[in-house]
Amino acid sequence: MAATIIDGKALAASIRKGIASEIAALASENHRPGLATVLVGDDPASAVYVRNKIQACREVGMAAIDRHLPISTSEKELLHHMKELTDDPKVNGILVQLPLPDQISPMAVFEAMPEAKDVDGFGIANWGRLFLARTPKELEHCFVPCTPLGVLRMIESAGVNPEGKMACVLGRSNIVGKPMAHLLTLYNATATVVHSKTKNLPQVVKQADIVVAAIGKALFVTADMVRPGACVVDVGINRNENGKLVGDCDFEALRDKAGYLSPVPGGVGPMTIAMLLSNTLKAWKRTIKSASPS
Repeated sequence: MAATIIDGKALAASIRKGIASEIAALASENHRPGLATVLVGDDPASAVYVRNKIQACREVGMAAIDRHLPISTSEKELLHHMKELTDDPKVNGILVQLPLPDQISPMAVFEAMPEAKDVDGFGIANWGRLFLARTPKELEHCFVPCTPLGVLRMIESAGVNPEGKMACVLGRSNIVGKPMAHLLTLYNATATVVHSKTKNLPQVVKQADIVVAAIGKALFVTADMVRPGACVVDVGINRNENGKLVGDCDFEALRDKAGYLSPVPGGVGPMTIAMLLSNTLKAWKRTIKSASPS
């Protein structure tokens, strides 16, 4: 039986519609959520990502504050811009697009990111809250990184309950792998992280009921690595020899093996942006609540 496709694009559209409705109900002409994006340099892929985020903001009724800085920007200059955005009451969320030029330390950015506006979820304070969370309910006190959160929502949309399941995350990055494994554990899955040094990696992956591929290698996950009926979410974005976008999973081979399968493109990518908007809405609603009379 062919796998059920987890349509991230459709799910993201539904989430964005709900966000737009909330903003329309709560916003006034002079008070609506604002997301600031900061791009340093002219990396083409990063520029596309930022444009997509700005467009998504406008579509749901959020203000988009775009700061495009030259490649020569120093770390001190970038931190100055971040301070200005931190102090701006019209900005509810700040996203500094990665990667950064060599002269800027990502850790310096993570340390300077204000917790209340850390909608990308990678600031030091927010990171601590994320990994100190012992239950899903405690995640309310932090901003979950957008891609792992989007993957979790996709798994839930497929009707797959992680509780009691064996889960395998391919890749150990701070952006996806580590927070993804933590989230699955919070939802009572038994999560294993595999990477380039894992022995017998295909056999480990094949034990999993839930597979999240974020290893950055085109078509790495083949049909013989996945157990029948598994839920497979592909985070990878790669280009093959013909320039076509493909994921970390062999989609065509897995269609007749997996129970649930996300496509590339049209899977995790749209959900990442939807979760960024959701986190920004969350940050904005916190300011509304704090401003309300007790």
